[in-house]
Amino acid sequence: MKNRRAFLRDFAAATGAAASAATIFAPGSALAQSPGTEPSPRSNSNSNSKTFCNQRRWRLAFGLNGYESSENSFKNSFPIWEVLEFAQREGFEGIEMVPNWPHKDMYVNPADEAKINSLRGFFARYNLKIFSIQTFGPESFSSSRAVREGWVKRFTELARFARKAGCECMGFWPGGDAGGQTIDQAIQSLVWSLREMGKVVADEGLVLGMEIEPPFLFNKTEHMLRLLDGADHPRVKAIYDPSHFDVMTGSRGKPHEMLARVGVDRIAYMQFTDSDGTLFHGTSKHLPCGDGHVDIRASLEMLWRGGFDGWFMFDAWDTQNPYDACRKGRLAVEAFLATHRS
Repeated sequence: MKNRRAFLRDFAAATGAAASAATIFAPGSALAQSPGTEPSPRSNSNSNSKTFCNQRRWRLAFGLNGYESSENSFKNSFPIWEVLEFAQREGFEGIEMVPNWPHKDMYVNPADEAKINSLRGFFARYNLKIFSIQTFGPESFSSSRAVREGWVKRFTELARFARKAGCECMGFWPGGDAGGQTIDQAIQSLVWSLREMGKVVADEGLVLGMEIEPPFLFNKTEHMLRLLDGADHPRVKAIYDPSHFDVMTGSRGKPHEMLARVGVDRIAYMQFTDSDGTLFHGTSKHLPCGDGHVDIRASLEMLWRGGFDGWFMFDAWDTQNPYDACRKGRLAVEAFLATHRS
């Protein structure tokens, strides 16, 4: 079983070398073959589902992290073609990639156009866009400027890959310890990196979404505000994950209260989920919408009133049945949008 700390640690090792994963997605390869079977947990599936559209676009997506973590924690098995067939059938538009699933080294060398085209083409067969990739950088708040500069250099290569893969966003998780710094010093170190990362994503035409979590060094509303204010860049924003916002505000089922303080205009994209306000495997427990105590409608109302327009990704991290979590998220959002057409 891999907890959140191990997941973050493995990212650093996985992205150190140029990847060759996309060759496996070439026509005729094993992962590109679809035997045409359906995902087994398909109760209440709507085979005629279409992406819900209105003038304000909430583009529905999900993260591959949910399937990776479910395999690790619950010993499930999710063939990639099965996951993507599910996405296509349910009407999702995009996915967020992770570095090591469905196998290691998914982020390929940005100079390798053929591999990137193969990767994009594989997802396009299912009418899906890679809208974001997840990145993790404890080096970003090192006390050593040289280490931080090394992180920015590595991040620049990841951003180049993301742009060529067709992404519009990049997710960023600053997990790790303070390395002997005070919290104030660590915040200043991370602010330095965020300013540089803002320049990088601007150059690549991307938006950076940062997520802090309860087990992280940065785990308070005040920390998020200081980081965003310090970065002071229009393309450096936060990710809204109700499970984390809930735990960081007392596990009362009201994460929208922290969202109000951060500001809807400073949200890059969603990692939407329900929660019961507890921790599970090293981070906030993620549950399908309606299975926890979060006031889902209050969050959706606030996002709507605040003018959110963009990618609405469902985060099935460490759920036993990520198909169910993604489907329930989609149904909750579409039910809300049906009454809020602009």
